Amino acid sequence: MNTASVTLRLLDKADKEILKLPRAVKGALYDFQHKFKTNPQATGLQLKQLKGDSRLWSARVNDEYRALLLRLADTDWLIVSVKHRKEVYENLDRLSYGINQVTGAIEYVDLQVVEESVLRRVAPDRPIAPQPPRQHAEPTPPEPLFAHFTDQQLTDLGVAEPLIPVVRTLTTEEQLLGLVEYAPQLTGEILLSLFDGKSYDEVLDQVTAPVAAPEPVDTEDFQAAAERPATMVTTTDEALREALEGEDFGRWKVFLHPTQSKLVERDYSGPARVGGGPGTGKTIVALHRVKHLVEQLAPGRNKPVLLTTYNKNLAADLRTRLVELGGEELLSRVEISHVDQLALRVVREAEPGNAKQTVDDNQVLREWRSMLDELGETKWDAEFLHDEWTQVILGQAVASRTEYFRARRAGRGRNIARAERAEIWQLAEKFTQRLDRLGRQTWAQVAERAARLEMEREQRIQAVERQRDEAGGLDNIHLQDGSAGWLRYRYQHIVVDEAQDLRPGHWKMLRAMVARDRNDIFLVGDTHQRIYNNQVTLGSLGVNIRGRSAKLTLSYRTTRQILGSALGVLEGESFDDLDGNQETLAGYRSVLNGAPPALHPSPDWESEREGIAELISRWNDIPLEQIAICVPTNAMAQEVAVTLAQSGIRAVEIGPDGPRGDEGVHIGTMFRFKGLEYQRMIIAGVSEGLVPRSTVIGLQHTDALRYRRELQRARSLLFVAATRSRDSLAIFWHGKPSRFLTPLVAG
Repeated sequence: MNTASVTLRLLDKADKEILKLPRAVKGALYDFQHKFKTNPQATGLQLKQLKGDSRLWSARVNDEYRALLLRLADTDWLIVSVKHRKEVYENLDRLSYGINQVTGAIEYVDLQVVEESVLRRVAPDRPIAPQPPRQHAEPTPPEPLFAHFTDQQLTDLGVAEPLIPVVRTLTTEEQLLGLVEYAPQLTGEILLSLFDGKSYDEVLDQVTAPVAAPEPVDTEDFQAAAERPATMVTTTDEALREALEGEDFGRWKVFLHPTQSKLVERDYSGPARVGGGPGTGKTIVALHRVKHLVEQLAPGRNKPVLLTTYNKNLAADLRTRLVELGGEELLSRVEISHVDQLALRVVREAEPGNAKQTVDDNQVLREWRSMLDELGETKWDAEFLHDEWTQVILGQAVASRTEYFRARRAGRGRNIARAERAEIWQLAEKFTQRLDRLGRQTWAQVAERAARLEMEREQRIQAVERQRDEAGGLDNIHLQDGSAGWLRYRYQHIVVDEAQDLRPGHWKMLRAMVARDRNDIFLVGDTHQRIYNNQVTLGSLGVNIRGRSAKLTLSYRTTRQILGSALGVLEGESFDDLDGNQETLAGYRSVLNGAPPALHPSPDWESEREGIAELISRWNDIPLEQIAICVPTNAMAQEVAVTLAQSGIRAVEIGPDGPRGDEGVHIGTMFRFKGLEYQRMIIAGVSEGLVPRSTVIGLQHTDALRYRRELQRARSLLFVAATRSRDSLAIFWHGKPSRFLTPLVAG
């Protein structure tokens, strides 16, 4: 055998099995894979073909454990399992492998392990009290879960054929979850979707079609199967080590779901969008997309790829993850900046003398209220005027009263007459002058100013290009020189994370920063998680994603039980898709199993806080940093921290830039938890009047459209908080529970 360049891959799911092995065995596996790639025939590896099988081989990891490998080709091998040596050579018929005829993926199953897992989930027989003899006393056997689907239907959906006899025996959800734990991932997704009530056609469309092979599958060609995205494998020493360390991101660096791989590597004719619920890997797709784009670049030292998101904390996290994904070499070609920082830099470049202080929305609202008080103005409230100024006047770059009279106000609530628009315009002018006198500017003003500057720059670039075309490809030196340098677009590619929370000005700025070309803008986001009032229609801002929009539906973070409860919070609401159409979470699912959310009613806020402290005291099996408490207000966060301190529990507040410390339970308002995740999550103060706030409820009879919009935002905040949890979720309230909890409390 030629050992010059041996490829050794690790099959997805095998790493999960290996993670359960003793630490010493995992260490030995690192040595094994290096030795095997050097020389598989080395005496110490004891490579041997398993009896009666042409492809399945075993090799020695250490004295006690053996690697099971598929021989894909002469020098191409795939680790499918690592087992104790006693389990390797007996009852070999139980070791089933093959190529899925739908996806073309290599699948491996230990039927004995699967069957034992299913049997473990059978409820023990309960003692039955003696009953007098009756006719027809024999109990009716329970109906199998999948009795209404034929073997052919299950196979056509992509269920692994060797598992169909086991599938036929399932009668309880517990047994199904036992099968899913060890089955190939697609089989688990299909069966759980059918169990949840989806029809054959829905599962075919939502689960199977996105991963189906585009070409006919040769079920004997294992080497071709290993190259398909549906076969999730890794090959490098470093990737193998990361996959086996057990860290979530380490694994995601290596194994991408086939639907994710396709989205990462696809060549798009223009801007593209990837949506999906929490935990579906949108950010991971964005990071891998950045890596893919960088790999296509010509050599250089510039940074032609921009990776951006809506706040500093998330931008810092993206930087950390990108370094983990591709190291400093990848980072050297990518600019990472949160979008407000980017806009501020553009403005300062153009206006170096601009020393204005940039203030956040809370400070801006205080200024609005102060101005209205000084003017004795009672007809308009500060929140309405701030939104009108930000979303209509700044959002549409309205420059005059006449333009404001013509401006569209879709989604803004109550209709306002021409005379009222005149009043609002006058107040907006006074407010702008007030900020100027104070030497302040808002982030919305910065975004709009940056958008204008970049659009003007784009127009100059296009003028140069037109002149060049007219001159037969020759540059006009004077025109270039007059533009203060050789004009070119700032970036070749832009990737946006958490796209649902960007302002219109941000989008106009980004659109002007990159040429309208293939693979220009790639954005990921979920409007169900929108936590700011920045509703946009991308097409109207020059970002046309029609026909280039896709959705991820499999959650890797949240259990089925928590996910179901979180979706209940959104019940009755409709959401846009960033382009004027409706977005749904159809097909959104999880294969992770856990306990349902725990509900904790309390008579008052003090006893609620004491209940939280008591619960955390019992959670002594995980680090405090893996526990988070989410509350409606900053004041409540401080009060919870005091109560925890009295119980000897350290707490760390989450600020605008992330946790303000390293050790302790994380506490913050719902706005602070976007992009974070924890093993255990507590959502506290989920009471009517707090979630949603009483001020929102008060809008019901004065501004119906604004009421619905604010109600939707409150639902989204609670949805985001609930889906931060990986393992368990506890919900506390005092007094009357929030209306959003009705499906949970009623259940």
